Amino acid sequence: MNRRKLLKRGSCLGWAAAGAGDAALASAQEPRHKSASATPPERFVLQEITIDELQRKMQSGAWTSRQITEMYLHRIEEIDARGIRLNSVIERNPDAPAIAARMDEERKSGKVRGPLHGIPVLIKDNIDTADAMMTTTGALALVGNKAAQDAFILKRLREAGAVPLGKTNLSEWANFRSTRSTSGWSSRGGQTRNPYVLDRNPCGSSSGSGAAVAANLCAVALGTETDGSIIAPASYCGIVGLKPTVGLWSRSGIIPISKTQDTAGPMTRTVKDAAILLGALSGPDPADPATRESAGRASADYTRFLDPQALKGRRIGVEKSFFTGDEDVVELYRQAIGTMQKLGAEVVEVELLKACKDLGEAENTVLRYEFKDGVNAYLSHARASVSSLADVIAFNVKNAKYAMPYFRQEILESCEQKGGLDSKEYRDALQKSLGARKIIDDMMKQNRLLAIAGTSIGPAHCTDLVNGDYDTGFYFCPPAAMAGYPHITVPMGMVHGLPVGLSFIAGAWQEPVILGLAYAFEQATRQREAPKFLPTLL
Repeated sequence: MNRRKLLKRGSCLGWAAAGAGDAALASAQEPRHKSASATPPERFVLQEITIDELQRKMQSGAWTSRQITEMYLHRIEEIDARGIRLNSVIERNPDAPAIAARMDEERKSGKVRGPLHGIPVLIKDNIDTADAMMTTTGALALVGNKAAQDAFILKRLREAGAVPLGKTNLSEWANFRSTRSTSGWSSRGGQTRNPYVLDRNPCGSSSGSGAAVAANLCAVALGTETDGSIIAPASYCGIVGLKPTVGLWSRSGIIPISKTQDTAGPMTRTVKDAAILLGALSGPDPADPATRESAGRASADYTRFLDPQALKGRRIGVEKSFFTGDEDVVELYRQAIGTMQKLGAEVVEVELLKACKDLGEAENTVLRYEFKDGVNAYLSHARASVSSLADVIAFNVKNAKYAMPYFRQEILESCEQKGGLDSKEYRDALQKSLGARKIIDDMMKQNRLLAIAGTSIGPAHCTDLVNGDYDTGFYFCPPAAMAGYPHITVPMGMVHGLPVGLSFIAGAWQEPVILGLAYAFEQATRQREAPKFLPTLL
């Protein structure tokens, strides 16, 4: 979950000293916290390559999946673990080359499972993988937790022929630990850096996935979101991020925050790659009741909805509040709206954030109740040394020097104080928070809108381990997050070398709509730029 911190704007402090501690607990960490090299990496042979291009290379025999996998693993070693030390990958999969080799053998025998066959994918470290890798949500308290079975979406990923390349770092506990946390930092993995400007933040909680995709350390990656944790890091890192309708992708086998709002989703460099990944992992899971509603609504192939003319003749709402604020961001937004109009869209100003402004406290209450309930359920059968949220809190207190060197755990503690999901406080808050659905539906119906657009979030803030995150404005995630509705961000442009994304949201199960709109905008503007790994803007 990304949470904007309403803090005083800070300086770029502390990113080079992002390690969790010394040898007592650092055995779970790679030696990734030394000073980073200021030398930018050389151009990568797989730079900006798409799933389609990788498939053509494998089909022609130019490259094998194993060669592609090993190139990515080498690149991770070169610039993530060493060199500039981007620090986006918390663990590499030792089985990846062997899995890729098996996919090569299948291809030779004439079997190609689909568009993800042989494609390396990075996975956020709160998603269970039944292999040599751990699932820890970045927390030292969960070191050693190796899942007994794959998360449902991991099973789908393997069935599609993809190669799990490794796990990505994240904001610890999906950024639901402290009110003054630093996004992209975890006690197990340290601080992930923004590949555009290294002393800037990648945002959270899917920080590692966002930074890795942006830096071309994988073809595509999996992130998760409760409120902004796919959209915000995707925008900060100049990539495409898609938060699906809650229930389109299964959540079983994923360390949770909220059963109401949680979902995993694609993080990619192009809208088409997001559509490919979305279709491959969609579908009902008996272990996740929310996915029952996806029956008859999910598509195995979302690429068929990618239309460069998707904006023509469509009424699109645009968030009015984003016409004020940072002048450079506002100008990008105005240009984006102008592009939509040139592509044939009719735009209508709306005030969605104003309509939803009174729901935030209720959302916060819902998340605290559901976090305690969900984490206790997950830990009760996990292979970890802790078996409850109370155990996690006690572990962090006992090992505070390593687990809490920069900020504490007041959110975890406040969640532990909550009761069960039968509480009147919880039920009342849930009803109010879900009011976002009616607000969005009514606004779209009254204005005859296909979707609503807005600036995803402002440019990346500086990483500050002393004061934590701070607000850069323009945050568009809460309405769709509380409603459980789909949300996509696509690169809109750059401000002082930092990416800013444009969002489209729509009603439940409207992934075809927002994918089409994002694709039309992407194809008309081509605003995605590869990062230059600048050490600072100063």
